[in-house]
Amino acid sequence: MNNAMIIEPEDNVAVAIEPIPKGEAACYVLPDGTPCRITVIENITIYHKFAVHDIAKGEKIVKYGEHIGEAGAFIPAGAHVHEHNVISVRENLDDRG
Repeated sequence: MNNAMIIEPEDNVAVAIEPIPKGEAACYVLPDGTPCRITVIENITIYHKFAVHDIAKGEKIVKYGEHIGEAGAFIPAGAHVHEHNVISVRENLDDRG
């Protein structure tokens, strides 16, 4: 049974749709229908994000197909992604042409 979701193929985080305890599997389905499973390495609160693969420091965090910030440090797969390891980056929306 799925306990997380991912929306867009470029997303590098998924969202827990129920609490997922450290060491448990997060299960979700990719947009193309491929089932995925990853062991979370921290407790993930409902509606919070976790990395679906390793994210390098400075790499964009992408949720629902949108750039929501940058990794402030290396974030390993299965780790909680939240304000403690994400830097908010305001994009210049006037330059989108």
